[in-house]
Amino acid sequence: MNINKGKGYRVFQICNALLMAGVCLVVLFPLYYMFIVSISDGAAIMSGQVNFLPKGFSLRAYRAAFKNNDFLKSYWNTIVITVSGTAVNLIMTTLFAYPLSKQTLPGRTFFMRMAVFTMFFTGGMIPSYMLVTNLGLGNTYWALILPGAISVYNMIIMRTFFEGIPAELTEVAYIDGANDIQILWKIILPLSKPIFFTLLLFYAVGHWNGFFNALLYLNDKSRYPIQMFVRGVVFSGETLSMAMASYNSSSEVGAELLSEEGAKYAIIILSMIPILVVFPIVSRYFKSGVMIGAVKG
Repeated sequence: MNINKGKGYRVFQICNALLMAGVCLVVLFPLYYMFIVSISDGAAIMSGQVNFLPKGFSLRAYRAAFKNNDFLKSYWNTIVITVSGTAVNLIMTTLFAYPLSKQTLPGRTFFMRMAVFTMFFTGGMIPSYMLVTNLGLGNTYWALILPGAISVYNMIIMRTFFEGIPAELTEVAYIDGANDIQILWKIILPLSKPIFFTLLLFYAVGHWNGFFNALLYLNDKSRYPIQMFVRGVVFSGETLSMAMASYNSSSEVGAELLSEEGAKYAIIILSMIPILVVFPIVSRYFKSGVMIGAVKG
């Protein structure tokens, strides 16, 4: 389409670019500030010299974080929960979305309405807690995985994507003697990489950043995920002993207090790294996966 790009259009583009740059600055500056503080010299942070650029260079805050056993344990717990939870989510969502994408499924409308019903009406926190504990899932990783095994919203997006795959492909496979499991594994899933990786990102981020269910169901600190550790760091100052151990050779009290503050920022930065690494890998599938579900839904 030939669009007359007059003066008003150019002004709009400039204003839009400035607005987006401002939003990016507001979003990214806290992360940037935490990073420069975490790698700056302790004395410079204590004296308030770190504003827009790091002062000095030190990785002692990161070394202190990796020497903390609670931090390492919570990091490992989160990896286990995220990997296993995302696998369960994708398997259950796929097995629910694929049958619902078939127009010939008996009771298709009923099952779809039942699924949508759960998006708006739930039992509430106390009944959910009683159900999880009575099933023997309390204080286990499964309490963080099974209650949210299927997101109905994500299931609808995946079902919509499956409906967009030409029916002729499956019909030919049926003629050749393939069953539904073979069709799903060898035809549907290879064609569904955009939506598969999009939902993988949604579920993985949800598990990695989740802390409320852990706060509700977990009693053993050795099972806490990283976000529970970060919560304790921010609100309870649990890095004090870690900072003192890291700086036990220092004779200045200020250095110990400063190392605690640096360790807090280092822990927050380290808790973000996996998601920051995964997102660019799957981002090329993100736009097409979401747009197909949005347009057809």
